[in-house]
Amino acid sequence: MNVMEMSDPIHWWAMLTPGKTAIVDRVRGARWSYADLDDATRRWAVVFTDRGVGAGDRVAVISGNRPEVVSLFYACARIGAALVPLNWRLAPAELGRVLTDAKVALLVGESRFSAVHDVAVESLPWLDFDLDAPALLAGVAAGANCTLAHQNIERAAMVLYTSGSTGKPKGAVLSHRQILYNAIATTTGWQLDADDIAPISTPFFHTGGWHVFATPLWFRGGTIVMFDGFDPSTFLDGLAAEKCTVAFGVPTQLVILLESSGWGRPLPHLKWIACGGAPCPAQLAARVRASGYRLRLGFGMTEFGPNCFATSDDMALAKAASVGLPMPYAEMRLVDADGADVSDGKVGELYLRGPQLFSGYLHDAERSADALTADGWFRTGDLASKDSDGAFTIRGRQKDMFISGGENVFPGEIEAALADCAGVAEAVVVGVAHERWGEVGHAFVQLRSGATLDSETALAELRTRIAHYKVPKFLEIIAELPRIGSGKIDRAFLISLADQGSR
Repeated sequence: MNVMEMSDPIHWWAMLTPGKTAIVDRVRGARWSYADLDDATRRWAVVFTDRGVGAGDRVAVISGNRPEVVSLFYACARIGAALVPLNWRLAPAELGRVLTDAKVALLVGESRFSAVHDVAVESLPWLDFDLDAPALLAGVAAGANCTLAHQNIERAAMVLYTSGSTGKPKGAVLSHRQILYNAIATTTGWQLDADDIAPISTPFFHTGGWHVFATPLWFRGGTIVMFDGFDPSTFLDGLAAEKCTVAFGVPTQLVILLESSGWGRPLPHLKWIACGGAPCPAQLAARVRASGYRLRLGFGMTEFGPNCFATSDDMALAKAASVGLPMPYAEMRLVDADGADVSDGKVGELYLRGPQLFSGYLHDAERSADALTADGWFRTGDLASKDSDGAFTIRGRQKDMFISGGENVFPGEIEAALADCAGVAEAVVVGVAHERWGEVGHAFVQLRSGATLDSETALAELRTRIAHYKVPKFLEIIAELPRIGSGKIDRAFLISLADQGSR
């Protein structure tokens, strides 16, 4: 045993509580103890080493959520390599660009994605989870181990390619430092420990799948309940059967849960639900709380955290729209267009700094430099305000703001007003060019199941809620809002639709 082994949380818990459940695989009905996960990690590390993968290399994986992906991640950490989870929703040509940009040494994946390997990158070594891995792992002797990498907290642990982007791939490099400090800050700020049990249904190619609950709870010796995708009935059944203590969902998932037949069932072990990934409309939050569940709003991103704020049950009720206080170690500023700090109550762009910060974009010094100020603050592009108690409220994306007749218009404010209209499940507002006003709003509205509402009625109700210059010029009722892989709304697609419709 050496220092690196002792610093590995999976190995540590495998020694301290070997029989404790690390992962519940709800898809396959399997339960992995910390000893199981540690053994699989050891075997993968040997397999990688035998294939010449070592410190500084990158291993890509294309797979749904399954425990083997977790053992890949920790195996990479032990030998000093970085894991590159691939978005399996991308076309082969898109994946080829990611693999080329990442310069991976090995691609591991499920058989159903083998065609991606065949067309994506020529001559890239491939290991099949289903066809190759069982025999390879079984062939690793019980006592066999690999040479473990020297500790380097700044070494890349993971490269996550951001979703919904176009053009050149943008891979955010997450160091061991970032993941460690996110784990410490998250479990401290949210008061999580080894007794906590949390579900993950977000794909492993997003930071939410890895770092909202999973790596923080594995750091503390807790338990993760794994789903391969989000289905409301399956999700609620899992929360109940596995006695989950905390849960996370994006607003879209909460809307889907509210419409499901199992919503409102008693979940006596569930302490609270966290909502993040996009602004949570006040009306949606109120409906969740009215169902008897505690709700906490969160905020984060791949490049920082991802868990940036913490709140308590009391604060979540007293400041219903707030995401709370900064997580431990996280520094925060709100600045105006000139980079000057704004006063309490004013809206400004959120700047972040601290050990939870990413290490830049892979092979892209220009984008990395653009993301940071000269003194190391990360420009989030998100707008927020802070009250006199130090609690923050997210106000939307800076790039989503548009100017109509010389007035700044924030889509999040209009979307919240629309969400309060009877029958509205979700709403998105984007800015489109207008000959007279420069820009105007174009709203897309998805109704609740069975609800009826027409555009003119919705616009008339909006005029009683917000200033007339904020009321969208166009409003469309659509069957379903388009989404990207993380479950967030695909604003880029809606902007293109709005541009076509306003011509």
